[in-house]
Amino acid sequence: MNHEVGVSPTTYSILRKRLLAGAREAEGIAVIIDVFRAFTSAAVMMYLGADKIVLLADPDVALERKAEKGHLAVGEIGGKMVPGFDLGNSPSRILAAGRALFEGRTVAQRTSAGVTGALAASRRSDVVILGSYVTASAVARYVQKLLAPPPAAVSLVAMGAGGEELTPEDEACADYIEHLLNGRPYDHVAALRRIVEHECTQKFLRGDREHFPPSDPIYCLQRDMFDFVAVAALEGADVVARRIDIPEPEKETT
Repeated sequence: MNHEVGVSPTTYSILRKRLLAGAREAEGIAVIIDVFRAFTSAAVMMYLGADKIVLLADPDVALERKAEKGHLAVGEIGGKMVPGFDLGNSPSRILAAGRALFEGRTVAQRTSAGVTGALAASRRSDVVILGSYVTASAVARYVQKLLAPPPAAVSLVAMGAGGEELTPEDEACADYIEHLLNGRPYDHVAALRRIVEHECTQKFLRGDREHFPPSDPIYCLQRDMFDFVAVAALEGADVVARRIDIPEPEKETT
């Protein structure tokens, strides 16, 4: 089942990598994929007007940035909001906080899988893109723009749970991006069934843990909500993600 938004498949050299070890091995253009929930949250924060996102491994450094520079501190350890942070790693709660909180602000983001993977990939990759379903087609269009013409390596890194355990949502998102780039068959209905039936989603849907809101998967599993990408690069001593708009090409009319 196809669902392509302004992307024309061609032939790219796709490297499929997984977990934190795979992020360390990423090369060329690295797409670090964290659907549940880091890079869905990052995209939502940019949609709400965040100016930039500083990716940080150490939660104490994020708290220092909050105290000294007024950054918003957003993220988790073990899925739970870090004490002293403004928000946890929840796209639904980020949306509820609204544009008034994020407009023009710098966010210090710390997560166990996505942020850690992006930092690891930044050490050897040429470009690091924060990947999720909500920006997947924009990611593919940006890769095509960077690699015109191919070939060059594109590393699709599914970060999984905590960067240590494979999960179907990140694998399926990588499948979808590969489909957009190279035309590999992809069935989103089948992917959704695997994802929803897995514990990675069920832990939200049961609604018995405050830090896993049942509404989060609804946002995380939406494809192509945003026509921008979050691209991380070294700025001074920090790895900083910024928004790059990648509008869908206008369709030709006859």
